[in-house]
Order: sequence, then C-alpha cells, then structure tokens
Amino acid sequence: MKIFYNIILFSVAIFFFNCNQKNEKEINIDAKNSIMKKQEKKLKNPWDSLNSKNTEAFLTKYGNQNSETKVIIKTKYGDIRIKLYEDVPIHRANFIFLTKIKYFNSTVIYRVAKNFVIQGGNSDNFYTQIQRKKYGNYLMKPEFNSNRKHKYGTLAAAREWENNPEKLSSPFEFYIVQKKSGAHHLDGEHTVFGEVISGFETMEKISKVKVGIDEWPIEDIKMTIEILD
Repeated sequence: MKIFYNIILFSVAIFFFNCNQKNEKEINIDAKNSIMKKQEKKLKNPWDSLNSKNTEAFLTKYGNQNSETKVIIKTKYGDIRIKLYEDVPIHRANFIFLTKIKYFNSTVIYRVAKNFVIQGGNSDNFYTQIQRKKYGNYLMKPEFNSNRKHKYGTLAAAREWENNPEKLSSPFEFYIVQKKSGAHHLDGEHTVFGEVISGFETMEKISKVKVGIDEWPIEDIKMTIEILD
C-alpha cells in the first residue's frame, strides 16, 4: 500500500509541475506578445519611433520607402522650389520626413544674413520647441560630396560649430545660399543636400527684409513646405 500511495503522490507532483511549467511558458509568451504589440504600436507612428539612437537606420529605411526629391517652400513673398539630391540619402530622407509630418509649418525663416544666406526651420513658437525636444534633438552624420559646392541657390544643413568635431548636421534647420558668387568657405563644413530650381526672385525679396542685430527678421517670415514630386 505504501508503494501505491507513493506512486500516487509522485504522479500528482509531476502533474502540478507540468501545469506550473505550462503556466510559466504561457506567461512568458503573453509577456513577449505584449512587448511585440507595444513595439508595433510605436512603429505605426514613425515620428515617435525616430530617436538619437536609431537615426541612420530609421532614415535609411524611410528614404527607401519615400523617394520624393522635389519640395516647395511657400511664403508671403512667393514660392521657392527645391530639388533634393539623391546622393545624400540621409539628409534627403530627413527633409522629406519632416515635410510630411508638417514640422516646418510651425517654423519661420528666422535668419536673413545679407548677401550671404537665408536660414529657416526654427521659431520661438512653443509648439516648435516641444517637437524639437520630444525626440532628443537627433543629429545626422555629414554626407560630404566633392561635387556638391555652396553655389548660389544651394540648400544645406545648419549645424553647431562649437564642440562638434564630427560636423554633425541639425535635422531641423537649413539654409539657402543667397550670395551670387556662392559661399565656398563652407564647402566641406556643411552638408549640401539640394538646390533651388525656381523662385530665385522670392529669395531676393526675402534677402531685403529688415532684420534685427541678430539677423532675425523684424517681421516673422512664416513658411510651409510641401512635397511636389
């Protein structure tokens, strides 16, 4: 009898052990599924999934899925049409990305340096600052090409000069060379990623506005940027 009871007790123990193992496996599977769903939910909103750690990977993938190369900058002074270069894939993808999520539409042309450049992509708008801070102010590695010079009408990425030995680009701010002879001292210092193809007269109008001592226009020059092709 004693042997019989021992066999029964052993069988019961095995049964509960298997049940516990099954429960633990189910819990682990549920936990993994929950994590996967959270990740998928994040990926559904590409703006939320971009951060300072996955910048290059994200923009490479985004660029492959969004091949547009032409945009239009609209201002009260007129329009400026821009062609983005395909041989600077990260910067092109970034500009298309920010355009599509309408980041630029809350910004202004905030710097007009006479006979030099006009610069945009920032503002003192509270919403703009929230957008910039929310994702860690990611930066981009330079994409220098010897054939891309700072000629008249060049579009290039702004960047910090101090404590930036790698010459990392700001994703949010850009400038257009307004000086007729170009700004070639910036070659190899800032990534050139596009050029003006029409709207030079608009550029010239903007270059003549009144500015303060910080080169910020006295009257804000609001803009919107849209995809053309």
